[in-house]
Amino acid sequence: MSAQTKPSGAPARFYQAWARSLDRTPFLVALVMLLAIVLARSQLQSGVFTLQELNLVTASALTLMLAATGQTIVLIRGGIDLSIGGVISLGTVIAATRFGEDPGQVALWAAIILATGFGIGALNGILITVLKLQPFLVTLAGWSILTGIALTILPTDGGAVPGWWAGFGYSLFFGLSGPVWVLIALVLFWYWFRATRLGIVIQAAGSSERSAVLSGASVLRINIATYGLSGLFAAAAALYLTTQTGTGSPLIGRDYILPSVAAAVVGGVSLFGGRGHLVGTIIGAFILTIIGDLVFALRVSSYWQPVMSGVILLIAVLASSLAEKSARRQNR
Repeated sequence: MSAQTKPSGAPARFYQAWARSLDRTPFLVALVMLLAIVLARSQLQSGVFTLQELNLVTASALTLMLAATGQTIVLIRGGIDLSIGGVISLGTVIAATRFGEDPGQVALWAAIILATGFGIGALNGILITVLKLQPFLVTLAGWSILTGIALTILPTDGGAVPGWWAGFGYSLFFGLSGPVWVLIALVLFWYWFRATRLGIVIQAAGSSERSAVLSGASVLRINIATYGLSGLFAAAAALYLTTQTGTGSPLIGRDYILPSVAAAVVGGVSLFGGRGHLVGTIIGAFILTIIGDLVFALRVSSYWQPVMSGVILLIAVLASSLAEKSARRQNR
């Protein structure tokens, strides 16, 4: 690299340090933004730093977190999964029309919903690999088909789940609500998963599929596992969502497709694959959820919520892009 193009001095040292920080902690930008939003809210409202607030915010954000967990795995692989919208919608209508009051029957149908979600995702992985189709198109078609099936089962919002099932979000264990314990389990799962062979191979394939294949990995197995897990977590999101709404909705899943991608991207997950962390996605989901509370606290029109969300997304993408460019320059 010539002296004219090679960065030097204080700006170069700043970018180098920034790139190294984001490489070690890809969710650094999201963490800073979350702290800023929480601090801003604390100046406008009381009780922000309490267990009760943590329980309430987590209960509101957990559906998005579960959906975004599967999306994060797919994005790290280098793909995208739009079919999670259909899986969520289908899961809620099956639960609302089939659960009944018997705990055994509820457990059976919950297991069926989870298995169905995994199976739908695995089928996506097979179609993408065997037919060599674009993930966007395959999962878009899946979303449309599943939404149609959900509308056939339940044409309008309705049905019901047992009261004890709907009460999960309000149950407390040692001062923490059920959703907070699910969040803790998600984080523990991630740290376990990313250290497994499957987790390592998925990330490697996202960075370079050719290198992963040369090392002995099977693209078909990787895609089945990746999209299967995405479908599984989308089904889990559907089950949790029914504890919040108490009913089924054949169209509600569409509200979580783009936000699941946005939460991951805000959290530092690369759209090009190979880089990301679930903790960042969780932070991103918290940000997208709390933004609404901040808009309310500022007493401005709710129309500003998508504007602020879009600005945050742009900041996160810009910061990540600058860091990646800086890292590539240093490697030349």
